[in-house]
Amino acid sequence: MKPSRIRHQFSLDAELSEELVNLSRNPSTTKSAILAKAVKNLVEQRGENELDRRYGIRLDRLSRDLGHVRRDVEIILESLALFIRFSITLHAHTPVPDKATQAIALERFDKFVEQVGRQIASGRRSLDKDRGEGGEG
Repeated sequence: MKPSRIRHQFSLDAELSEELVNLSRNPSTTKSAILAKAVKNLVEQRGENELDRRYGIRLDRLSRDLGHVRRDVEIILESLALFIRFSITLHAHTPVPDKATQAIALERFDKFVEQVGRQIASGRRSLDKDRGEGGEG
């Protein structure tokens, strides 16, 4: 059974009516089909605008917050990866931490923090598979 169609009467400006006539010259379409499609598009766009108005600001804020969380996680992962690499490659075993050893440790920590900053700023990541060898900078 064919869906029921309801007849409507309305008026158009002469210019708009002319455009409708021009559009309907194609034998595969009718004025009714063109108007039905136009009304459907208008209704759908209104629904989209309503969703944007209701949720757009919240979604934008959530997207921005998610970007910040992603950035923070990358910094944490980069710090951990560099820490492990520095610990394994630079760790000097000393049985008793004296003042000189503590000074060396502090210097190494400062260099570590600088290296994390350089890695983050450059976009290079220690966990990237294609980073190559000896990427200490």
